[in-house]
Amino acid sequence: MPIIDIHIHITQAEEYRDWFLEWAKRQHGHDILPRLHEVLASPDSLLRFLDGEGVDYAVVLPENNPTATGVCTNERVGSFAQASERLIPFASINPLTTPNAVENLDRSVSEYGFRGLKLYPTYHHFYPNDERLFPLYDRAQDLGMPVMFHTGSSVFPNSLIKYGDPLTLDEIAVFFPRLIIIQAHSGRGFWYDRAFFLSVLHENVYMDITGLPPKNLLKYFPDLEKNQDRVLFGSDWPVISSIRDNIGALRRLPIREEAKSKILGLNAARLFGIKA
Repeated sequence: MPIIDIHIHITQAEEYRDWFLEWAKRQHGHDILPRLHEVLASPDSLLRFLDGEGVDYAVVLPENNPTATGVCTNERVGSFAQASERLIPFASINPLTTPNAVENLDRSVSEYGFRGLKLYPTYHHFYPNDERLFPLYDRAQDLGMPVMFHTGSSVFPNSLIKYGDPLTLDEIAVFFPRLIIIQAHSGRGFWYDRAFFLSVLHENVYMDITGLPPKNLLKYFPDLEKNQDRVLFGSDWPVISSIRDNIGALRRLPIREEAKSKILGLNAARLFGIKA
């Protein structure tokens, strides 16, 4: 069974805003800078880190939040991920400010082989069900590219939580039934129930448990095991310091081993065509 982390950032230390590095230092109790430099020095060093954490494949994400956390471009993520099939690159587009967003998405696939798209409604201030975005979803559906949406709360500057309500994804799931929709953070804070219900209701909607302490999952989602086919493991590294610890905490949950295997990797393997 592969372990697949659906949510890793490869933003270099110098690409983050200073406030974020200070916040991360307070969170982890140590300076995050040396760790970022060590792990992200090259694709090989990241892969060695993933080996040490027990991760076989990882979705690597750009940082598209210049007023919040920082900027890591699609081009750098795409180039970084070309070093290994174990690194699955997602692009990021601000649909309100990117000219020709559909052409931009096509280019990300043809030039770098991107496998998915990450959107940040809470940072870029749009509702996901805005009809202006429908051509982008239509193209992603045709390309077979999952679209990951940040849902729920955020402590970062300039984020507006109202845009993170998972309920806005319902229309997208109905109008684009072949589009794989990933709810990053599963509605964290306000809307766990909505995120869970949507992923039960719609076969094309998944929950990404990134940023949620695994030990608390059954508190947030008492019926988690009933939805085991549409839950994806993610760490949000480097926001958390140990992916291995999160994997261990999930393995200790009082749910069946079959459910743990699906959450930790088999569900993502199915989405990305990875042989288990």
